[in-house]
Amino acid sequence: MTTIRHMVAEDAEAVSALLRESWRQTYGPLMGEEKALATSAAWHDAARLAAEAGNDQIISFVAEEDDGSIAGHAMASMDADGQAWFRRLYIVADRFGSGLADDLLRAILAAHSGLSSIALEVAEGNDRAVAFYSKHGFIVAERKTVGSDVEDVPTLVMKKLLPRA
Repeated sequence: MTTIRHMVAEDAEAVSALLRESWRQTYGPLMGEEKALATSAAWHDAARLAAEAGNDQIISFVAEEDDGSIAGHAMASMDADGQAWFRRLYIVADRFGSGLADDLLRAILAAHSGLSSIALEVAEGNDRAVAFYSKHGFIVAERKTVGSDVEDVPTLVMKKLLPRA
């Protein structure tokens, strides 16, 4: 059985490894494997992730397997304007199609209930992610070619209206 729980600093090493491998698989074909790994190494450093776990402006979840391994991670944060941004949702490849990503998404959405919306940025060409988010009610609000979350790769900003509590 998999447990969805809040991330703690002690999860940082395992989450960092999960994110590096996910970035290699997902963004390697879009931006080149070397650049994907270098970007992930900078953004997903274990010390940085551990610090996020203690930040009250960031909500992170992990999917923990019975054996203690981390099979997934999701994170959202608030910007200065009060907009919630869904920043990460990654699971190990052998759990694709298992419903684990759905569970992590539901945890993030529940944590933001009462807000009007949540937004995310996804790389154009990451068709699996775009289809997943569309299935869950996110709609494309903007296309970005510069200043995106994924260096030098055009992205789509997708938003989902949240039900009022």
